[in-house]
Amino acid sequence: MLLTPVDNSEIVDALDGALDGGPAVLPLSSSDPRGDDLRKAMAPAEPTLPGTAVVVATSGSTGTPKGVELSTGALTASAAATHARLGGAGQWLLTLPAHHIAGVQVIVRSLLAGTRPALRGAQTFADAVASMTGRRRYTSLVPTQLSRILDDPVALDALRSFDAVLLGGAATPAPLLDRARAAGVAVRTTYGMSETAGGCVYDGMPLDGVRVRVVDGVIELAGPVLASGYRLDPAGTAAAFAGGWFRTTDLGMLDDGTLSVLGRADFMINTGGVKVAPAAVEAVLAAQPGVAEVCVVDLPDEEWGQLVAAAVVPTDPARPPAAEALRAAVRARLGGPATPKVLRFAGALPSHGPGKVNRIEVRDMLRGT
Repeated sequence: MLLTPVDNSEIVDALDGALDGGPAVLPLSSSDPRGDDLRKAMAPAEPTLPGTAVVVATSGSTGTPKGVELSTGALTASAAATHARLGGAGQWLLTLPAHHIAGVQVIVRSLLAGTRPALRGAQTFADAVASMTGRRRYTSLVPTQLSRILDDPVALDALRSFDAVLLGGAATPAPLLDRARAAGVAVRTTYGMSETAGGCVYDGMPLDGVRVRVVDGVIELAGPVLASGYRLDPAGTAAAFAGGWFRTTDLGMLDDGTLSVLGRADFMINTGGVKVAPAAVEAVLAAQPGVAEVCVVDLPDEEWGQLVAAAVVPTDPARPPAAEALRAAVRARLGGPATPKVLRFAGALPSHGPGKVNRIEVRDMLRGT
C-alpha cells in the first residue's frame, strides 16, 4: 500500500506513521497538475522495495519523473547526521513544499527530534517563527526565499533566531551568501538530492557516514543515506546505483576533502569546440551589481554549434545593469567563448520546484531574442 496525501498536515501524519512502520508515503501537491499522472506512474497498488518509508517524485526536468524510494534507515541516518553537524536535535519550520525531498526531510528531522514541525501556511514568516516551541530552531530555504527575507527587516530579525538555516535547491550566489552571514544569519549551504535523502554535504564537507569521490569529473556519493532505488525501474536503479555508490549527473572537484560543485554534466555548453560550464558564467554574472538572479543555457547555432545565452533578473527592473558591462565581466574572468552572445533581462526565472530553475523554459524564452 502506498499513501498519497496532498495536504501538509496529512503528509506530516503519514510520514510519522511510515517512520513507525506504517504504509509508505508518496507525498503529492494539490496544486500540481501532474498529481493524477504521478499516482499512475508510481502505481500505488504495486509493492514498494523492502523498508521503504517514502517515495519522492523527482522534478522530471529532463524527462519522465522518477520515484525515488527511501527507507526509514536512510531518512533516519540523514536526520541524525544533520543534527550532529548542526549541534543537536531541534524543531524545524517547513517553508518548502512538503512533497519535495527538502520538505520531506524538514518534517522527518522534526519528528525524529520528538517535535512536530511548524508549518508556515499562509501566515507571515515572522508569525510562523513566533509559533515555534522548540528550544533549538532550524529551517531550510532556497536562495530566492533567503533573498526576500533579507529585504524584510521583520522577517530577517526572525531568521536570526534560528540556530542554523540550511540553504540548498540551487547554487547560491556568493554575494547573497555573504550578505546573509553579514546580517547575522547562521547559513549552511547544502548539496544533495532525492537519491541521497536530501542534503548530505554541508559547506562542502560530507556529513558523518557519507563518502564523496569524483570519477572522470562526475560526483559520486555513498553512505547510509542512499535511496534503495527507483520505483518500478530496476534498469534505472542498476545504472545509477552500483557497488554502494550513487553516480550523480553533477561535475565537481575535491580539494583536501572539500567538495566544489561545478554544475550539471548535461548542462555543459560546447561552443566552437570550447566547453563552457554554465555554473561558472552564472557565478560571475550573479556577482555583478544590480543582478538578483541569473540562468545560463545553450542555444543552437549553425556556426558555433551552441551559443552561451543568459537570462538575468535585475535587482531593480526599472534600472537594469548594462548588458555590455555584464558581458565584459564574464569576458575578463572566463574568456571570450564563455561570454553570453545572447543576454536578456527578465522579471523572474521560471521554476519547476523549490529553488530549481526550469532551464527548458528559460531556453524557450531566450530563443526569440
